[in-house]
Amino acid sequence: MYVLVTRPEPAAERTAAALIARGHKVWKVPLMRIEPVAADLAGSWSGVVITSANAPAAIAQNAARGALLTLPLIAVGERSAQAARSAGFGNVVSAGGDVRDLVRLLGERRIEAKAPLLYLAGEDRAADLAAGLAAHGIAAATRVVYRAVTAPFPDELVAALEAGDVQAVLHFSRRSADNYLSGAREAGVAGQALSVRHYCLSAQVAAPLAAAGAGRVAVAPRPEEAALIELLPLSPA
Repeated sequence: MYVLVTRPEPAAERTAAALIARGHKVWKVPLMRIEPVAADLAGSWSGVVITSANAPAAIAQNAARGALLTLPLIAVGERSAQAARSAGFGNVVSAGGDVRDLVRLLGERRIEAKAPLLYLAGEDRAADLAAGLAAHGIAAATRVVYRAVTAPFPDELVAALEAGDVQAVLHFSRRSADNYLSGAREAGVAGQALSVRHYCLSAQVAAPLAAAGAGRVAVAPRPEEAALIELLPLSPA
């Protein structure tokens, strides 16, 4: 199967390698790039919370990084947990799922601390983590440390969709699905872009595709890259 991967680098390279290992042909066309955002992270925190693997790298040049590395970090899933460890965090725990699992884990742990948690967030967020934690009596301060910048469809992608060369697209976030749809409309290939198979990390990611009329949409049973890739057949369809 010829699979289009639109997520930003370096995640796109990792996904491509996993797809190639399963016998697929891959075309990497990042429709977003991640940029760090300057943020004041100084303060007294009981721990750090992240919902994306982009967050740890985004604070690489932040003056407060050294102090933050000494704090416990709670990540939404194993991929973001691995990114935190690679960035130098030593005490890392993964909620192993989505934001709801993260809130549930933090609620169960009942962190006994006077200082709030520090949420290293992206500019665009699908869920209000701070509000979810507040419902459990846990204080958290949100600091935006990265943003996703959208890129238009390159001419090569437009031509491939028009020729029917793309058989499937992987969507890892609602933002990426929205970018794919808007980019296709602007390039005049909305119909072709919807007609391919769409593999989505969650129902929330799949929602805009289904609403736009995509007929072949599959959702991973777990919000994990491995579960998403396992949806694809091992041999060409």
